[in-house]
Amino acid sequence: MEKVILNNGVEMPWIGMGVFRMDNNEETVEAIETALRIGYRHIDTAAYYFNEEAVAQAIRQSGVPREEIFITTKLWNDDQRSGKILEAFECSLQKLDTDYVDLYLIHWPVADRFVHSWQVLETIYKSGRARAIGVSNFKQHHLETLLKSTEIIPAVNQIELHPYLNQQDEVNYCLQHGIRPEAWSPFAAGKPELFQEPLLNELAAKYRKTPAQIILRWDYQRKIVTIPKSSHANRLAENIDIFNFELTGEEIDLINTLNRNERVGSDPDHFNF
Repeated sequence: MEKVILNNGVEMPWIGMGVFRMDNNEETVEAIETALRIGYRHIDTAAYYFNEEAVAQAIRQSGVPREEIFITTKLWNDDQRSGKILEAFECSLQKLDTDYVDLYLIHWPVADRFVHSWQVLETIYKSGRARAIGVSNFKQHHLETLLKSTEIIPAVNQIELHPYLNQQDEVNYCLQHGIRPEAWSPFAAGKPELFQEPLLNELAAKYRKTPAQIILRWDYQRKIVTIPKSSHANRLAENIDIFNFELTGEEIDLINTLNRNERVGSDPDHFNF
């Protein structure tokens, strides 16, 4: 698995397994174990997913040393609002059965809370219990507010990003400030019409790949870390088999033209949870 070096020198695999909407049960454990067996070394979870225990169990059963696995989890909104940030972090560590995480993110930019939350994350980072800290679902203006008031630049900004929402301005801003963009929902929540796009299918035929692999390669060449979700062994294997071909610059530009500024998730400026 190829890795990117974050702004603090920590290495992060370019492709991870996202576990959003996967239950905290044996089926999820088996899926994560399968991912680890075929080469994944990056698992993305969150307190809000309520499956951190399944992640821990899968890692224990996999036999892969903890230090080889990059674990991301996230601080939920209610814990920001209540100010129980350290308690939430400790709870995640306990559920993940680890004494550190590789990346801890603020899940959403809760108004009037996220700057204070970040200051607590800085304390966690300095303690060594998070190897890197970052944010999720932050727009440029959220990042500008954060950078004015804090000491440490986020290592990562995890945002909704797919061909129907290419987020080029946000990506450019992050890269210019040393923040690694990371895509969630890279397949637009599995929209059938995305996989039927003629351009993606033409490129898939040209490179003997699938439309999903074309999308993930498009992310990779735009310097974006990606966490596609799947529980099927063949698709898990497919999603990391993207490092043996290269799209042309013109093809990257053509995929960019599919942009509709169309979200499948909530707008970070207008969420009510």
